[in-house]
Amino acid sequence: MQRVRIGITGLAVVFLIVLLAAAIVGFHSKERNGEANLVAESENGAKPPADPLAELGVAPGGTAGESSTPQDAPPPQQ
Repeated sequence: MQRVRIGITGLAVVFLIVLLAAAIVGFHSKERNGEANLVAESENGAKPPADPLAELGVAPGGTAGESSTPQDAPPPQQ
């Protein structure tokens, strides 16, 4: 029983170490992304699109007036 308790405690310690390391690495990468976004905005002055997938037409989210092809148009014939 002593070996099982030591094994489970060791696994818990390793899990907490990995969790802490992932949190630290994730925090630093988010910090770098924020700096890169600030630099990009200051260089070109343009804001990123609100919903890039909807603008490309691969996800719902745009209004009917934004579509590049009319809804009532028949499909092109080959």
